Amino acid sequence: MGLPLDAVKHAMSRDGKDPAVMDMDPNKSLKAQQKKEEADDGPPIKDDPAFQKYFKMQKMGLPLDAVKHAMQRDGLDPSVLDLDPEKSLKAQQKKDDGPPLKDDPGYQKYFKMLKMGLPVG
Repeated sequence: MGLPLDAVKHAMSRDGKDPAVMDMDPNKSLKAQQKKEEADDGPPIKDDPAFQKYFKMQKMGLPLDAVKHAMQRDGLDPSVLDLDPEKSLKAQQKKDDGPPLKDDPGYQKYFKMLKMGLPVG
């Protein structure tokens, strides 16, 4: 029932905004979707001295819940075990980069145009 995507993209370019934004995920922030792949600085999690012990416990056959409990007991975040052990912790930590695109004040009206449907012309 909304306006065609091309009409919304035209309105964005008319207003000086990048129309490629409409092809992005509206539930993620603009900044998060425009980020370049950062260099993986730091050792892989499995080789990080703070977490080596727990990956070894896992390798020896302890249940995941037992290893997570040991991490929690030692004051560490057990969700680290759910991350990719081949990448550094810093590269995998999520950062809050602002509101989702559909709620961003600069782009909110364009998503509303798609949703509501304005008369053409």
